Amino acid sequence: MGSLSIGHWLIVLAIVALVFGTKKLRSAGSDLGVAVKAFKEGMGDSATRATNPVATAATIDTPAKDVLPR
Repeated sequence: MGSLSIGHWLIVLAIVALVFGTKKLRSAGSDLGVAVKAFKEGMGDSATRATNPVATAATIDTPAKDVLPR
């Protein structure tokens, strides 16, 4: 009683397609794909910075310019 069969999922999918339309579902899917790709690239960049201490130390040790008034 708690699980849904494949027939139930097909009916739910058909109702969702009728309500939102296939064009909106397609654009939502592509937007989700772009977001996941950007997230993976961002995580890769932070992992690269964490494993490359020379680059990280160079950016941390660089003094900020004009922080205090003279």
